[in-house]
Amino acid sequence: MTDHTLRLLRRHAHLAELAAFPFDFDLDRTDHVEEVRLASGAPLRPVAGDGSGGTYFECADGSVLYADSEGSAGIIGSSVDEALELVIGLPGWRDHLDLSPSDGPEKILSLVAETEDEFREDYNLDEARPELRAALGLSVRSPVELIGMLHAALLRTEPDFLLLNAEEGGAYALLDRHPRPPLWEPVLARGRVDLAALRAGDRTVWDTVAGDPVRRRLALRAAQFDRADGDLELLRQLLRRETESSMTDELRLAAVLVGLRGHAEDLPLLHEVRETDFDTACGLGEMPGPDADGAALREWARELDESLFGTDPSDEPPSTWTELAADQGLIELARAALIRRLDEIELDQSLLRLPDTPKALNPSPLGALAHEFEQLGDRVQALRAQRRYAALQDSAWDRVSARLTQSRLERETGQLTEAAGTLTILRGALTDPGDESLRHWQGVNLGRFVAEEHYALTRALADADLPAEARVTLAAADAILGELSGAAATAVRELAEDVAERVRDPRDLG
Repeated sequence: MTDHTLRLLRRHAHLAELAAFPFDFDLDRTDHVEEVRLASGAPLRPVAGDGSGGTYFECADGSVLYADSEGSAGIIGSSVDEALELVIGLPGWRDHLDLSPSDGPEKILSLVAETEDEFREDYNLDEARPELRAALGLSVRSPVELIGMLHAALLRTEPDFLLLNAEEGGAYALLDRHPRPPLWEPVLARGRVDLAALRAGDRTVWDTVAGDPVRRRLALRAAQFDRADGDLELLRQLLRRETESSMTDELRLAAVLVGLRGHAEDLPLLHEVRETDFDTACGLGEMPGPDADGAALREWARELDESLFGTDPSDEPPSTWTELAADQGLIELARAALIRRLDEIELDQSLLRLPDTPKALNPSPLGALAHEFEQLGDRVQALRAQRRYAALQDSAWDRVSARLTQSRLERETGQLTEAAGTLTILRGALTDPGDESLRHWQGVNLGRFVAEEHYALTRALADADLPAEARVTLAAADAILGELSGAAATAVRELAEDVAERVRDPRDLG
């Protein structure tokens, strides 16, 4: 049906002219002001534009995404048909983006009538509208119904239809200002359902939830924010099962939730959990001794609860929810939240300021973002974060380590020339570090990793038929290998020989 309406417009010039004027849906305006893509990587096809520089894109599922020329975007219909119903039925729809059904019919009809009266001063709206609707076979819907459809469509924009500037990677703002649920709500939804089932005593659900690391973690998080007196036994059991994942935040949370009850008889269980392995012994190291009383146990749990957990999900670090989203397979939800967070930091670096030293910037949130993006498989956004992270490093060791990761990401995303440039900067730091942090780099793993990345880039340049660049990088790699000592040098030699044979083969490089 969507293709049918577009074919009609393309086949009949008169209908296309009506769509373009007065309804500003112009099939000849499909060049957006900049290259864009969906964060998900799903296909996007421009089908029309308007006189203000905005563009209508058809998404893979048929939904229509409108992007204006000022950097905002949103879904306006579930199909081209629905989008055309909107632009024909509400030609001033851009002025009504913040209306919703909750505003009531009276307000909606009043505002729409006011906008349409302005349109009628310049356009023959009342003749063009029924003609185009009938020719395209579109439904006649009231302004109240259309506003409801638009509102529902806009709320679907994120996470699946987040639009990015293709070159820089930043996200478009939302078209509207409608409130959205906080990230933790959709992430925690499954955990709340499972916690309710566990409380109901369903053994089938229990075995499934307790045996699934992700669902177990979510149930524990749900219990963190919905604390019930009758949960102690299920918390004890979840605590035992969480040891299967070794030292997790949720293991510590389960221990805290059990300890808050202040029952000294739980201390043997808690100590058994602590002794699961080396990591749990370290992670629960401050626990009261096995002979402590209930008051000491409760105090230990209370202090940890106040410093690490609490009862308000909005107080949790954003990474808690993005990681749990990704673990559940809610990849686009996690990706959208991470991109928005990176955008905020790029626009305002003061978000990285440390409270105790307001003049200093803490780049670690950027490093964490790069890691999370890479865990999602989004190396493009990981590289975007890593470049910012690398630029803010102070010590020579940290600069080299950050540039090393940056070069790898550039290589893995096919940006080989940029990767070579990054390694040049890295070598400059090795040559002139400016501090003592790199004093022993030649004999430790950092030196090994630097050499390995040089050889990996050499091979990639050769495979990309860039022989001159490959030889330059190989020479730099060999020079670094010559400086390595001990195990670091031994670990790299076999790779060096393989890459050298590949690059120096005249059949490959001419």
